[in-house]
Amino acid sequence: MKHKWINKSGGKNLIVFFNGWGMDEKIVSHLSCGNNDVIVFFDYQTTDTDFSDFKIFSNYEKKYLIAWSMGVYVCNYFYKEFKNFDKYTAINGTQNPIDDLYGIPKAIYDLTVRNFNELSCAKFMSKITSAVNLRDYCSRNLTELKNELVSIRDLKINDKFVFNKAVIGNKDKIFPVKNQINYWQKQNVNYEIINSGHYIFDNYQNWSDLL
Repeated sequence: MKHKWINKSGGKNLIVFFNGWGMDEKIVSHLSCGNNDVIVFFDYQTTDTDFSDFKIFSNYEKKYLIAWSMGVYVCNYFYKEFKNFDKYTAINGTQNPIDDLYGIPKAIYDLTVRNFNELSCAKFMSKITSAVNLRDYCSRNLTELKNELVSIRDLKINDKFVFNKAVIGNKDKIFPVKNQINYWQKQNVNYEIINSGHYIFDNYQNWSDLL
């Protein structure tokens, strides 16, 4: 797994963002950081990462975790590192990401992995959004992208965050809206439904609005 600081200027608050599958930090580079330092995690081919940056997290007055899509699941792997944050926000994803009732139906996910190629990748990206060319935000090749799908599918999670808020795009073509609602209702988590597809970030100008 990789991570990159979008802003590290000594702000009072920290935002940790767990990205969706296949993306890198450029997907949210347009968002204004304000008084927040922001670090983005992405590329889930493995869960290996450099933990040295985590040591400074205790220096911040407020700490927030925002996760999008598959990041809503992957972030839980690092429960011990981020368990004392002030707020957890989930966007268009669940903590059961491959599930017929609470995530992407298993048959669809497995079919995506099995038939993954340039054409199917392009179709998948188009379902995420038509607003931008997502391949501009992804520097990895098809083999790496498929590896990431497999890695997420095989990831074992022991502990899960209690999210404070979930945001659901009413036009999401990746995570069925009904399944997201089912999941967050089961978890007794407040959710907001917005007019958006799976990629929502073109609706926002700064990170604070996502909180």
